[in-house]
Amino acid sequence: MLRSQFEEDLEKLHNQFYAMGQEVLSQINRTVRAFVTHDRDMAKEVIEEDAEVNEYEVKLEKKSFEMIALQQPVSQDLRTVLTVLKAVSDLERMGDHAVSIAKATIRMKGEQRIPVVEDEIKKMGREVKNFVEAALDLYLNGSVDQAYEVATMDENINHYFDNIRDLATEEIKKTSRSYRHRS
Repeated sequence: MLRSQFEEDLEKLHNQFYAMGQEVLSQINRTVRAFVTHDRDMAKEVIEEDAEVNEYEVKLEKKSFEMIALQQPVSQDLRTVLTVLKAVSDLERMGDHAVSIAKATIRMKGEQRIPVVEDEIKKMGREVKNFVEAALDLYLNGSVDQAYEVATMDENINHYFDNIRDLATEEIKKTSRSYRHRS
């Protein structure tokens, strides 16, 4: 009886975690689209809907702690619950980053945009979307080989970040030199 209750609770935990992941994925997609298209209304929606992700985090943490305290899982079962607990925190942080980008989108009204950087951000956004989808799939159905593929995707995202930073720095330098020569 207790084992079947634990398995039922674990299934609910998995489903809620997956739903949270889908919500964060939606936030990421919309915030990148809002940034690239300069859509301040969509950016505001992302900010307003962040409360849903935060609610998921609270629910999942509570459920995880309840399962640990009341059912005292051991070995693999405990590792599974702890993995969800850790991953929930990571997902919530991704949602917070999406909100930060949405806020930057709103602040950038009237600022000079850098198309080459925005194009790279759009590409990186697609890569992040694929990464989050693959990580969620890995969590549900994963294999060791798939885990290595997801780790490689993370490295690609890091390269995008470095490239975007370098491009933005170079473009700012160009703009600054151009401005000084006009003065």
